[in-house]
Amino acid sequence: MTLAFSTRRLIAAVGAVGLLGAVSACSGGDAAVPGGDSGGAQATESVLDRAPVASEAEIGASTTAAAIKQRGEMLVGGSLDAPLLSQQNPTTGETEGFDATLGKLLAKYIIGEPNAEIVNSGSETREALLQNSTVDVVFQTYTITPERAEKVAFAGPYLLSGQSIATTKDNNDINTPADLNGKKVIAGANTPAIEAIKEVAPDAEIVTFGTDPECMQALEQNRGDAYVQDLTLLAANAQLNDKIKIVGEPFTSDPYGIGLKRGDEQFKRFVNNWLKKLQAEGIWQQVWQDSLGTVVAGEAPKPPEIGSVPGS
Repeated sequence: MTLAFSTRRLIAAVGAVGLLGAVSACSGGDAAVPGGDSGGAQATESVLDRAPVASEAEIGASTTAAAIKQRGEMLVGGSLDAPLLSQQNPTTGETEGFDATLGKLLAKYIIGEPNAEIVNSGSETREALLQNSTVDVVFQTYTITPERAEKVAFAGPYLLSGQSIATTKDNNDINTPADLNGKKVIAGANTPAIEAIKEVAPDAEIVTFGTDPECMQALEQNRGDAYVQDLTLLAANAQLNDKIKIVGEPFTSDPYGIGLKRGDEQFKRFVNNWLKKLQAEGIWQQVWQDSLGTVVAGEAPKPPEIGSVPGS
């Protein structure tokens, strides 16, 4: 399975555009962020203008889609602090990035307007939010696994990434996954990073935190020797923070899915059909280019095949 992008492409791109200052993604300061100016908002508006809207027949084929349309708003489990993926613009208050824009596009497809309300969620709360119907969908770099698929359903996959290693720039002891053995390694709670670390470095000491910003803060404060997270998130962190570096290439292949309530096959089929339309019309590619593509060299990758991984 081909990864969406490699560390080598990332480093080349970040070297070309420059880092945005020595401010961490979790500092709470007024750092310049991707999409923090009108350009991000204009790109989102442009892609929303050309986005498809479902027919009445398509809406009628899913009771969940019909209920969302009746409500006039789609509730999305997601992040407000993930650069390039789903981050609230401090100037406009709008949430921008790859996941955030896809959420708005799905809302427009159902409702006719991009009325998506983000419910802030984390790796430990997503399943519960779907199970108790607090949210309709989850867009949050949600890796599809057979274990998770026993609790929730997944549409997609809609993006591929892979687990990678970040360290502080003054750390020269870690160059490969095997070097994590005997080290204190940071990971997000209830994320695939935990099992990935155990597989490549069984003697590592794993310490977990609830969110990506908390993990980044722990790395900066030297509460761990390394942070293992998927490359998509580390790419955004590396663009914002010149205190960290990404070491080597991804050592797993992780497919992201759209989290749905388990057992709702009608809505899963509806969302998958919407994804296929975005891919066929080039909208998925444009959303990628306007967000992740701002720090990754080259054209948008080929979208992953829907239903191509266990659990999807």
